[in-house]
Amino acid sequence: MTEQETFEPYFQDPPSFRPTACAWIKHFLLLFLTFCTVTIAGSIFPFGPYNTLPDSADPGSFGELIDLLILLPGKYLTLLGGAVTALFNEPGQLTYGLSFSISLLFILISHEMGHYIACRIYRVDATLPFFIPTPPMVGPAGTFGAFIKILSPMPSRRAIFDIGVAGPIAGFLALLPVAITGIVNMEPAPVDHLSTSSGLVFSDPLLMRLLGYVLGHDPAVSFGNAFYFAAWVGLLVTALNLIPSGQLDGGHAIYAVFGEKVHHWTGRIAFPTMAVLSIFGLYYYGSPSGFLIALILAIMMRIRHPRPFDETPLDAKRKVVAFITLVIFALSFVPFPIQLN
Repeated sequence: MTEQETFEPYFQDPPSFRPTACAWIKHFLLLFLTFCTVTIAGSIFPFGPYNTLPDSADPGSFGELIDLLILLPGKYLTLLGGAVTALFNEPGQLTYGLSFSISLLFILISHEMGHYIACRIYRVDATLPFFIPTPPMVGPAGTFGAFIKILSPMPSRRAIFDIGVAGPIAGFLALLPVAITGIVNMEPAPVDHLSTSSGLVFSDPLLMRLLGYVLGHDPAVSFGNAFYFAAWVGLLVTALNLIPSGQLDGGHAIYAVFGEKVHHWTGRIAFPTMAVLSIFGLYYYGSPSGFLIALILAIMMRIRHPRPFDETPLDAKRKVVAFITLVIFALSFVPFPIQLN
């Protein structure tokens, strides 16, 4: 993901492309914290095998709901403490957590470095990637992803396009071997488990279904594993970034290919469409996840895309890459990623 500030139409000072030692320390610290939170999150249900949440009855009154909310922080800390203890004392648990975190961070780092290297090629000043750690189970998979901040104006629509799509393409290529490893190592779920299971259901993106068909492991009737879940989260991140709105990667691509007016209207069409789909998703699939996508679209719709110096349209080669990026979006996107069964 890229984030761009608003600038005057001309450079005020020469851009400084080389990160300082302090910047390296700050970014590596964020990366390390994200590594820790993702490893813990990857070992805990629904991504991992650790699942020792205390049983609690559904609150039948307002007073019981208050009691549950009061006890919830303590239960959450107990869960985290147990998960961390298991990571240090059970080699299998640690191997699983590391398989998840290393795979997911490999995908995220590849995505952000695609943006960063493209910025360096075009001599666009940008920060190193900011990784966003979150408490496990609070943020998706222990992280809200990562982003780079662009610190200088975009020179051309070609630069906007190349920088915008470099991240999703690099991340998608990085997640392919992770997804294949996850699908190949899936174990079929027993029939009685499929008929009686309830709770969270992960909707498989088209890529996972195609790989399952080719490799002979249907993810819909199999148990997930660390590599499968890392690739699944990576596909979700890719899909969210490729939504054609605002300054998301997909918004950059739409602006570069079609110009400012089309970019303006795609965001305003995508938001109400997703808002309506979210209601259907909640009603038919018990999935609140569509509302998250609608919220992202609502925010991005209000962010104006900066104009580059050179508005020359893209060449045919980049339009082919734009079509490939659209295919990546189709392989990655599901409107309701998580369903409540």
